[in-house]
Amino acid sequence: MTQVGEGQEASESAPQVMTFGAPTVGEILAERYELAEHINNDSAGRQVWRGVDVVLRRPVAVVLRYPGGDSAMEMLQAAVAASRVIHPSLVGVYDAIDEAERAYVVREWVDGESLREIVAEEPLDPTRTTTVAHSVADAVAAMHATGMVHGNIHPGTVLIGDDGRVVLADARADNADTQDTDVRAIGGILYFALTGHWPHTEAGRSALPDAVRDASGAVAAPRQIRAGVPAYLDDLTMDLLDSRLALPAADVLAAELGRLDSAGDEPYYEEAGPLRFLSGPRGDVAATVDAGVGRPEPQRATIRKIAAGVAGLLAIAVAGLLFGISALGDGDGDNTAAPPSNAPATSGSDPTTGGGAVAGKPQNFTISANQVRIVDPPDGDRQELEGADKVVDGNENTGWEPNGYRTADFGNRKPGMGILIDLGQPRTVSSVQVTLSDSGASAELRAGTTDPGSSAAGDEQIVKSYKRVGDPFEAFDATKMSFTDFDPDQKYQYLLFFITELPETSDGQWPFKVGVQEIVVAGLS
Repeated sequence: MTQVGEGQEASESAPQVMTFGAPTVGEILAERYELAEHINNDSAGRQVWRGVDVVLRRPVAVVLRYPGGDSAMEMLQAAVAASRVIHPSLVGVYDAIDEAERAYVVREWVDGESLREIVAEEPLDPTRTTTVAHSVADAVAAMHATGMVHGNIHPGTVLIGDDGRVVLADARADNADTQDTDVRAIGGILYFALTGHWPHTEAGRSALPDAVRDASGAVAAPRQIRAGVPAYLDDLTMDLLDSRLALPAADVLAAELGRLDSAGDEPYYEEAGPLRFLSGPRGDVAATVDAGVGRPEPQRATIRKIAAGVAGLLAIAVAGLLFGISALGDGDGDNTAAPPSNAPATSGSDPTTGGGAVAGKPQNFTISANQVRIVDPPDGDRQELEGADKVVDGNENTGWEPNGYRTADFGNRKPGMGILIDLGQPRTVSSVQVTLSDSGASAELRAGTTDPGSSAAGDEQIVKSYKRVGDPFEAFDATKMSFTDFDPDQKYQYLLFFITELPETSDGQWPFKVGVQEIVVAGLS
């Protein structure tokens, strides 16, 4: 919901006499701040109001808590510290007042929406995701330069103004928070913006749907969830969430995101190679490699370590930042953006398993050789039906591979080929993961209610009648595809992994081919 209040002036009526019960619309605080609209209550019980500074005639956010005095001291001290930091990506704090019976903080009002509200409608595209994460990292770097920690970075505290400005609000660090937890949370922001899911274990518990996970509990990469995520952004996101890796300092991360942000959709560089993070004690030294060449398609391992013989080192520093910022508030954040009451987590989803996942812990299904077969619709010659059993043998080194073709569309002879999986009975499914021999294939997952039999006519009926599950992968530049968009209220028995275009290999006369090495289906037993 878009915030209201831009340009709102104070009421012409006389100021109300201040009482120390519930605040009321029109009440004037400190003879200056008029309460205009109650926005929400945060998880700490504080009231968040849209107000108006009647002196400067500007909208403000007012956060009230009861009582004041000693119990409000931490909030007030944090506000005083925050007010000394001037940064375009940090919400400004204007005032902090203790009236004994109550205390309140007055800060900048942002007309716009929280990242949580925006992504509830639709995940962001990679370019906008990079822009948002860059602003957040810049704000965090400013705080870290003073030795302070934010401690409350999540989609509800990232606000996106109607003018496009991205700001971070509501610091609330405690003893468990560190600069590393802030940087890790920026990885969570990237993941959420791209997928609509928040990684609970890696970035902090939340009422938002958890990250999509496989049966072992590992986080599925954004590129496994949706098409169109660049490899470099996927790698960066997953590395930030990987507790086994040393994290970059916030200023180094901000510099890298800034470079990607300025590069737009095509991050190729002519004067310097891609920035990489050293995996040392702090992982906060950046290096450029292979100056003068375009950016190669990165593999995740290249971010985790740096090869010997790098061209040079780039030290990143942040200067000119004033004073300190400390923890402000408590709980999940009090959002000066409009309340997200109409933007709940995905309907029917379990926040411990992610939207579309089922309640409980999914397990990998045991699938035998007689539960899989090849689907070869007309005008296929049905000479490629052997080897389906190898896609469920637990060995990614074996698999089924159709014949090679001269074109990606199976020689323009048929709409594709695939593997039919019979789960034996209708079951609740949470994910299907497919491992291919080569990248570059286009494929999709379909579901149906019957198997009309292994014949040209039966396979044609399957291709025509089965319905797609989630989005297809187009020219996918990785070898592992993960399908997770299953309806938790629906049971599935027949699933079809269907290849629609083949990648080109270096295999001579018939270069277009791909092998299906392994298929794993997970859900409730």
